[in-house]
This record gives sequence, structure tokens and C-alpha cells, in this order.
Amino acid sequence: MNNNTTAKESPALDEQPGRLSDIAYSSIKEQLTRGAYKPGHKLPIRLVAEMLNIGSTPAREALNRLVFEGALVMAGPKTVIVPHLDLAALYEVTQMRLALEGLATEKGALRATDDVVDKLLALQKKITLSLNERRYSDALHDNKEFHFTIYRLCEMPHLLSTIEALWLRVGASFHDLYPEFAEAKYGVRNHMAAIEGLVDKDASAVRAAMESDIRDGYRRLKKAAQERLKRQ
Repeated sequence: MNNNTTAKESPALDEQPGRLSDIAYSSIKEQLTRGAYKPGHKLPIRLVAEMLNIGSTPAREALNRLVFEGALVMAGPKTVIVPHLDLAALYEVTQMRLALEGLATEKGALRATDDVVDKLLALQKKITLSLNERRYSDALHDNKEFHFTIYRLCEMPHLLSTIEALWLRVGASFHDLYPEFAEAKYGVRNHMAAIEGLVDKDASAVRAAMESDIRDGYRRLKKAAQERLKRQ
């Protein structure tokens, strides 16, 4: 959308409220899966509408969809908030991720071309630089692309949409990985092991590397959730 044109000024946009709601939903969903917002971040309808250059009605509809899906929770009549995952939800999401992301990885690993490997290496270079410079939001943004570059190789759209739904729930919580996860280089090692497995055409090794990444992350996220409970 043209940032210099508001929804009210554009008749074409006014005629497509449903489409605007879908666009807003997709935009916010993508930001959530990439960890653009930390748990506790508030999203007032007015600010979302201004940010996406749309009216309040499609902004509200998009946020309500995300509340229904459990990605956001109501914090007032006109504001939603990005929630923390509790221990039970974190465990359930992690178990599902291990099964489904492991399946997607193994099904698609043998389809990896040299171009895919080159893309993953470039992404990992960006991730490592962001971690070294403590730009954790940037690291999370590229981390999502790294994972899904591998998962998309499976060419199973229903599986991918289910995995995306899990990332929608857990994406914001990935901020709890840092700085410990960055300093220990857990993710870097797992990602490089996955790339090595792709080069070797070893689907089982790639799956093991990605599952290790999920498990290492879970241990850190679980610790953070437990620490929050102690502070309450």
C-alpha cells in the first residue's frame, strides 16, 4: 500500500473491507511469527490501523482473528497484547513442532539444490552477525526464513500451514532465548549441522539437526517461563 494514501482517501480500498482485513491479518501474523513483537507488547487498534494505513474496522477484524487463534489476547476493549506462553502451552507446541517440523525437514531434505544451500549459508551469515551485534529481532526475522526455506522443500502445503500456526503461537517467546542462546551459539551449530546434512544428502542428519535446534530452544524457553513464575 502507498504510505501516502489513507484508507479513507482511497475509494478502491473502501470498497474492499474484507480484503483489507485479510491483508492486515497476514501482515501482523507474519510479524508475530518472525518475533517482531515481544511478549507483553500492546497492539491498540488505532495504532495498528495507522501502521498499516487502513481503517479501524479491518484492523479490529484482523486482531480479533488473531485473538481467536490464540496468538493475541484482549487487554481492553480496543487493545490486544502479545502473550507469554505458559509451561503447558510451551511443552505442547514444542512436541508438535518436533513431530511436524521434523517430518517436513526429512521429506524435503533431498530436494535441496546448491541454490538452496547458498541461500541458507547467506541467511546464517546474517543471523550470526545479528547475534554478535545483539540485534536479536533481526536474528529472529532471518531465523524464520532459514527454517521455512528448509520446510518448504517438502512441498506439503497443509503441513506448512500447520507449522506456521505453531510459529504464530511461539514466535514472540523466542525473545526469551537471548542473550544466553546467542552466547552459547546453540542455534548456529544446529543450523550449520543442518546445512552440512543437506550438502551430504543425509535427510536423517538434517532432521536431527533441526530437532536439536527445537529442543535446545525449548530448554531455554522453559527456563525463562519458570523464572517468570518465581517472580509472580
